[in-house]
Amino acid sequence: MTRTRAGLLACIACSATACSVPLMKLPAGAGVPAGDGVEALAQATAACRGIRTLTAEIGVSGSAAGRRVRVRMLAGVAAPASVRLEALAPFGAPVFIFAATADDATLIFPRDERVLEHGKPDAVLDAVAGVPLGAADLVATLTGCAPLFPQASARDLGNDWRVVRLAADAVGYNLYLHRERSAEPWRLVATTREGTTDAGWRAEYRDFQNDLPRTIRIAGVGPFDQPKTAAFDLTLALSQLETNVPLEADVFRPEIPSGADPITLDELRSARPGIREN
Repeated sequence: MTRTRAGLLACIACSATACSVPLMKLPAGAGVPAGDGVEALAQATAACRGIRTLTAEIGVSGSAAGRRVRVRMLAGVAAPASVRLEALAPFGAPVFIFAATADDATLIFPRDERVLEHGKPDAVLDAVAGVPLGAADLVATLTGCAPLFPQASARDLGNDWRVVRLAADAVGYNLYLHRERSAEPWRLVATTREGTTDAGWRAEYRDFQNDLPRTIRIAGVGPFDQPKTAAFDLTLALSQLETNVPLEADVFRPEIPSGADPITLDELRSARPGIREN
């Protein structure tokens, strides 16, 4: 564990408070039922619904698990629920590789030859980086899209805002659609996720190019949609973005180094590696 702990400590960023920039101001109130909510959501997500795969370089900044972080990552996703993230070091092998499909995740520390196999994606990503998002949520978030749910209802919060509620079992999402003027198309600008047994979070989308966001903010939220203390508040700046490029299934099943030693979730949680600050 000594060599691995050295690798984990290299990922730890210095302590800091969460981002001080306020979250996006979202409309409040009960609103009134909106009969065109489903149509508005289809309009707002028309571009991202056509994405089968996406690759990008991501500059990550903010805080996670109470630590300031700044790191570059390479990301690849495939709809509906496959993702690969590589946290880059200044040189040499990645700090870590996280790959997941549906409910099965693998985490590799190439420099330390340690591996966690067959973990739950949200639990693994939370343990290594303090961000409890699963594979499907990561795909939807990085593409600026909405998860696929069978149950939907919508509320009108004025002429320029619609909120679409998606719910199934113990999980619910609120999708905030906005337009600057009534003649313009709807755009998905924020998503909030609520769960009865796990932490909530919200994603905000800005700097659209070709109807896809280039800046995404992800933050853990508590009561009244406020940031949670010592949770996470990260801004993702996407560049070198390409969509619908071929990504083989092996991308999401990374090769495990021969002789790699296992590492457990408990070890990750106790070390709280966070994300490397370059």
